Amino acid sequence: MRRADRLFLIIHALRGRRTALQARQLAQTLGVSQRTVYRDVSDLQLSGVPIEGEAGVGYVLRKGSDIPPLMFTAAELEALVVGTRFVRAFAGARLADSAKTALLKIEAVLPPELRERAAHTRIFAPVWRDQHQSDFATMIDRLHAAIVGNHVLQLDYRDESGRVSAREVEPLCLSFWGGAWTLGAWCRLRKDFRNFRPDRIHTCEPTGEVCAEVAERNLASYLRAVGGGMMDIG
Repeated sequence: MRRADRLFLIIHALRGRRTALQARQLAQTLGVSQRTVYRDVSDLQLSGVPIEGEAGVGYVLRKGSDIPPLMFTAAELEALVVGTRFVRAFAGARLADSAKTALLKIEAVLPPELRERAAHTRIFAPVWRDQHQSDFATMIDRLHAAIVGNHVLQLDYRDESGRVSAREVEPLCLSFWGGAWTLGAWCRLRKDFRNFRPDRIHTCEPTGEVCAEVAERNLASYLRAVGGGMMDIG
């Protein structure tokens, strides 16, 4: 668990309590050592969070004070909910799960009226996946992982006519165009930027090579090429 998530959960666990919460209970909940809890609480206190208590006694928020919850307008909240639904419907499983848990964290600290509004948003992106769509979501996850790790990929790629070619690519980004995804990459065969349709990728394997940062073929250069309309598919 990231430290930022632990700090958020510590504050959330203390909000509204009338009795002290012991470090041992926090440590069990968070899956960390008591020493880690002591350090995190100390850092929160130093940053101005009104936590009272000490090791061996337990912790509470100072009487008469509370940490205000995240505040959104109804329209902002609706945008978050709708965005989460679209990620769950169209992105890979890993991003979809992360979007779901992120929204749960937000809803946990919302006032009741906004939580009710979130539950009744009437814009949907239904999640319906057969085996083909599940395989496609897995492909999106693999491409995303390669982008994050700067891993060179070996693709067997079909063009719109069905012809297959072997491509070694340096993946740069994924883009969703409303009806289709594309992988933006530097293609070593074409020695230029190319967009690849994930639904046309027959096989995708990492070569074991990590991409070096080169100005002429990095993400910023790719985006300039896209902006200039100089982009082919495959």
